[in-house]
Order: sequence, then C-alpha cells, then structure tokens
Amino acid sequence: MEDVFNWQINRNMKYPYPAAKPEKQFAAVFDINKCIGCQTCSITCKTTWTAGRGQEYMFWNNVESKPYGGYPLYWDSKLLEKLGGGKWANKTYEGKTIFEKAAEENLSVKGFLPALEDWSYPNMGEDEIYGGQVTQGMHIESLPHPIWFFYLPRICNHCSYPACVAACPRQSVYKRPEDGIVLIDQSRCQGYRQCVSGCPYKKPMYNATTNRSEKCVACYPKTEAGLHTQCMEHCIGKIRVQGWINPPDKADPTNPIDYLVHVRKIALPLYPQFGTQPNVYYIPPTHVPPPYLTQMFGTGVEAAIKAYKDAPSDTTLKGLLVLFGSCAELMTKFEVKNDIAIGYNSKGDIVAQTPIVEPNVIREHYDKKLDVYRLDVT
Repeated sequence: MEDVFNWQINRNMKYPYPAAKPEKQFAAVFDINKCIGCQTCSITCKTTWTAGRGQEYMFWNNVESKPYGGYPLYWDSKLLEKLGGGKWANKTYEGKTIFEKAAEENLSVKGFLPALEDWSYPNMGEDEIYGGQVTQGMHIESLPHPIWFFYLPRICNHCSYPACVAACPRQSVYKRPEDGIVLIDQSRCQGYRQCVSGCPYKKPMYNATTNRSEKCVACYPKTEAGLHTQCMEHCIGKIRVQGWINPPDKADPTNPIDYLVHVRKIALPLYPQFGTQPNVYYIPPTHVPPPYLTQMFGTGVEAAIKAYKDAPSDTTLKGLLVLFGSCAELMTKFEVKNDIAIGYNSKGDIVAQTPIVEPNVIREHYDKKLDVYRLDVT
C-alpha cells in the first residue's frame, strides 16, 4: 500500500498504487435542488451507450430517490454497514476508508458484489417520503422540511483513487493521464467482476453476453472535442456543469468547477469517507435535514446550504448558477460583469452569455393604438 493524500478527508490514507496526477481531471457539479427526476439524462445515456445485448439492465447514468431508493438496491447502506461507521473531527475523517478497512483482511478494497436481482429495480423507492404522510391541506413553510425526499442523479465519479482500478487483478481498468477519465480495456477484461465488487458507487457493471465489465466512459469522444457529455447536455433541468478541477492549493476562481468546489465550497463529494476522492460534486438540497446530508456529503453541508441560500445577494455565485446547462461546449472560465454572466471555452471564445436577472415586462391589458384588448375579457 502507498501513502497518498486525500484532500476530501483531509489526511493521508493507504491506496494500492502511487497517486496518479493526470494533466487535467474530469469533474462535474450537480445541483440537486433543481433535479426533477425526469430521467432524461438516464435515457440519453442509455440510447447512446447501453442499448445492446447484455446491457438491458445497465444505467451508467441513473437517478434514484433518497432516502429509500438505490441502484443497485442498498448499494450505499450495505457498504456503510461493512465499514462500521466513522467520525469526523472538524474536517478530518477519523474512520476507515474502503482501502484501510480492506487492509485488515489482507485485501485491496472492501466491497461487495450485488446480487443480479439487485440491479432489476432502478426506480425502487421513487418519490417515497421520509418523515410521515402528506395530509390534505398540509402547507410547509420552514426549512428543512419535516417530511422530505430528493433525487440523486449518479454517474461514474472518475475518482482520483479509483477502487475499480485497485480491485482489478488484470489491470484492465485504468485512469487516462490526459484527462483523468477511468476506462475498462475490453481486450484485457476477463469478467472477474472485481471492479463491480470494489467500486463503492457500483458504477462498473457486468455484461453477461460479452463476459466483460463496462462502465461510464464520460462520453470521451465528446469530452475530447471540448463538448459536454450526453447526460450534461440533455439535462432539461439544467442542473449540471462539467469541466476540469484543480487541486485545492491550485484553485482558479475563474474556473467554474474550482469556484463551486474550492472557493465557495457549495459543491460537495458523495460519501467522501469511502476514500476514493470522487470527482462528481453535489450542491446539497436545502429542504433536507443536515444530519442526513452530512453522512452523505461530509461536514461542509450546513455551510454549503447557507452559501446557496445567500446566492440571490451574491452576484458572482448567482451568475455561475444561471450558466448551468446553457451551452453544449465545455465552459472552462466564467465572469460576471454588469449583471451579465459570461462563459468561455478553453480557446477564450464566449460560449454562453445570459443576464442574471430575467427581464420582466408588464404589458397593458388594453392596446390604445390598435384599440384591442390583450387579455380575454369575455
């Protein structure tokens, strides 16, 4: 085991390989507050990548309802139980990661292989509410809500310390040095499913027809061309932004991902205690009690929610939030000036531009010039 630093748990940890430092790292931010669970992302991914034989049950992008949903079933609660819990001391995680827990048993990764039927219910628990029932005439005014659920969209996290890479005995899973995207070499894979067992997020999936494991490829042909992935581009709720993330000590405040993750810290990793340093980040939902969110996103939840709720008076943050989903090209830089939010690609060209306050025009109901009513007066 190598000694590596994981900034998300604020300490060194053990990992089977030395830390890989790609030239740039694929990353994304999802705003959960805006997700409506329409599954457009799931369908656009499936029709692009997993429409073949043996892929019938595969959703490289899925959207599940929390707290009861999960694809595969109970993927997170099962692993949390195996890890045995862990505490945070301020920003430092004092429990064991999946690599450290595995070392106690002379393994590479602590995980489990879901049963085949566990992949058969991607919508299990959808829209199920925690905290009671909605009664006729009920009106909720306060935050967080006493009864709640939320949608959690998920893709491969293209982790900095991928468990799938650590678990594969064939070294068929690899992290690309040019962009940090994690892929499975189909010519080397023998279908041992160690990557499925090892990945804490259960995003590698087994194809029984080809006897190979497969996973989200971050739409690398589009990413290489400077374009958003299919799930990012087609999200009708405009909850997603994709780009590149720098280490915290090299954060660039003009980089959209760096600004949300490192500067304003409103976007948080999913289950950072697993230790893989995932590179998909979430803006936590404001209506959910913080204790539940803290076990899912770490100790920065309450500060993130406060910053998000203050966004209406924060011109820069508000400007970046309205740029989500506003263009097909990757937005690597942004600025807000004169109440206009502007996004740029890697060449410095403008790829998105929008006012941060929607123009509001009220027309008179009677047009004197044309002597006509604009409203239905009958």
